[in-house]
Order: sequence, then structure tokens, then C-alpha cells
Amino acid sequence: MNKPERIENETAELMRGIGQAAKAASRRLAIATPEEKNAALIAAAKALRAATPKILAANAQDIEAAKAAGRPAAFVDRLLLNEKRIDGIAVGLEEIAALPDPVGTVLAEWTRPNGLKFQRVRVPLGTIGIIYESRPNVTADAGALALKAGNAAILRGGSESHHSSVAIHACLVEGLRAAGLPEAAIQLVPTTDREAVGAMLRGLDGSVDVIVPRGGKGLVERVQSEARVPVFAHLEGICHTYVDQGADMKIAVPLVVNAKMRRTGICGATECLLVDKNARTDLLSPIVKALLDDGCEVRGDEATQKVDPRVKAAQADDYGKEFLDAVIAVKTVDGVDGAIEHIARYGSQHTDAIITECEATAERFLNRVDSAIVLVNASTQFADGGEFGFGGEIGIATGKMHARGPVGVEQLTSFKYKVRGTGQTRPK
Repeated sequence: MNKPERIENETAELMRGIGQAAKAASRRLAIATPEEKNAALIAAAKALRAATPKILAANAQDIEAAKAAGRPAAFVDRLLLNEKRIDGIAVGLEEIAALPDPVGTVLAEWTRPNGLKFQRVRVPLGTIGIIYESRPNVTADAGALALKAGNAAILRGGSESHHSSVAIHACLVEGLRAAGLPEAAIQLVPTTDREAVGAMLRGLDGSVDVIVPRGGKGLVERVQSEARVPVFAHLEGICHTYVDQGADMKIAVPLVVNAKMRRTGICGATECLLVDKNARTDLLSPIVKALLDDGCEVRGDEATQKVDPRVKAAQADDYGKEFLDAVIAVKTVDGVDGAIEHIARYGSQHTDAIITECEATAERFLNRVDSAIVLVNASTQFADGGEFGFGGEIGIATGKMHARGPVGVEQLTSFKYKVRGTGQTRPK
């Protein structure tokens, strides 16, 4: 047996063991009490804060490697942890613990004429495989959300954040141990071998019930192409902000700048600005100037180039591109219908926003833009489970089956029917 074959076989055996352990843990988690799960999350938050120096040291290794590899600044920012961000991760765990437990919630109940009593009740999905790239905070968010919903989690983070993820995962395990729950409830794949991803996508011999990819287009395309289990798809965040002729300039300028520049490397960052061509020139000009002054590269159509000499000519492929950087494409469109048409053609059904003071126009946009999240007079950067009150998210699902938008604890459950009778038999 040559070396590649031996490594592949070793990875396959490793993943089978992880899958079997997760399957066993999922049965225990399905009957875990809310108090047990919450205790694990609170203990993990405490462990995170205590381990801050270790996590920062691990993160420094990842940051150094990313810079040495010539990764762009936006990528490094997604990877970077500091004391504030680590505390934010801990707070996120505590917020998830404070959420109502979804397991066992009665979604509906009714009684049939024959006396049968029906209930539709939330239950865990089972074992969730989460495959993600450069964000180390996903290790905590995904593990915690899966646990709260009564699921086991198999986490496969990107090689770029491996050291950080290992340090964070150790805190989650400490929390599970403190609460008396199986440590295999949240497992981190210890190898960066790509075959580990392939094994997860094949379902680990029936051990994985659903896959959640969180990353770039290449990762998602691979997952959707190879997966043999259901997938919560998270496609590119090609988010648009449309400024209508009825927009309030006092709102529009800071809102667009925030939507693009608050954090350019997240999936909720606006990548394309659309402006009503029927609006006054003094609506487009100050927005473009504010973006340029804030360090954003603006690539615009002919009308946009006229308002400021610093604007670069947009190329055809700039529309429909996820820059994940301080770059934005700008285009003037023919009113709200032009914006809706542009978004339908170039968007990814992730998050799109309109800025307008006209209620009828806002409603038209809300009703006709077919995206997971549609906002009026608010930044696209609110595309975040925490901002929705979900306590966090595994990702933003852009598909239409089972889950759409931020995938929080409720979206990580399914349901079953409980039927109670008093001896009823079905007539022949």
C-alpha cells in the first residue's frame, strides 16, 4: 500500500469512529434536559473566558500563517480573534443557553372526529455535520446551537483556522464534561485532510443526518455536488442595497456606508449598490463620495463615474460578484422594478435592502424580491442570527427547503407526530 492510500484509509477509519461516537451521543442528547444543555453552554462560556490567553496564542499561529500565505486583509480579519471577540463568543453561548428549548415544543394539536388526538412536536435532527472555512467563532456557534437543539455535531473547520478552532473546541468539551453530557456530542475533526470532508458528505455510514456548509462558492459547490445526505445550502452573499428616489439622504449615506464597510468580509456585506436613475444627482453623489472617503473602491456605470473622478469603470463581471473586501459595484437602475430585475439576475437570494420613504415602494420590494432576508431602511449587515434574536447561527440558508435565512436552534430541529387513542381501529 503506497503512502496516499494509507493516509486515505487512516482518515476513513478515523471518520467512521467519529460518526459512530456522534450517533451514540445524539441518542443521549435527544433526551437531555434543558438544564443539562444549558449547564454545558454556561460552563463552556466560562471556560472560554478563562482560556483567552491560550486561544489568542493559537489564533496568532493562524494569523501568522495567513499573512505568510499572502491572504488579503479581509480574510485575515475574518480569522482574527482578540479579547473582545472571544468575550463576544462567550456571550453568544450564554445567549443560546437563555433561549427557550425547542425540543418538545408542541407546534400544533387537534382532535379528529373519531377521538384520535394529534400533536406535531419538535424533535432533534440527529447528527449535524458542519463544514466551514476561516471563521474560528463558527466552532463555538455551530457546536452550541446544535447542542441546544439536542443534536450531536461534527465540526470540520478550515485548515486556516485549525489552531484557533482546536483551542475553542477544548472549551466546549470542558462544558460538556462539567454537565455530565457525552464529550462526543461536539467533535472537531482533527485532520485537515480533504478526504475527511468527502467522508462526511457520504454520511459516515448513516451517522450524519444533515450537512451545513459555511464558506465560499467552491466549498458550497463541492458539498452540493457530492453530498449523499440533505444539505442546508449557504451560497454566496451577493447582497444589494437599493436607494430609491424617495430615500432620505440623512438615512441613506450612513446606512450604505455601514452596509458595505462595517465589516467587508462577512456574507451580509453589501456588494452592489443600486440607485434610482430618476433620482436627483445629489442623491447618488454624496453616497459615492462617502464610500470613497471611507476607503472603499467604487466601480460604477457611466452615470456613477460622472459624480466623482475616483470612480472606476465597472466591468460586466463586477455585478454578481462577492468581493468580501472594500470594493463595491454601483449601478443606476430604472426605479424599484429595475432594482428588482437586477437583483433577480445577479443576486444569490441571500440579503437585499431598500432605502425609501415611500411605503408602497417598500412593500413592492419586500413582496417581489425573492431572497431569504429582505430589509427596508436597515443595513444588510443585520443578516446575522444574533441580530434576529436567535442567539447565533450556523449560517444563512439560501435554499427553500426546511430552513431559510439564519439557521438557529429552531431550524436545527424537525418534528414528529404523537397520536393518542383510546382503542380506535380503522374501518375496513
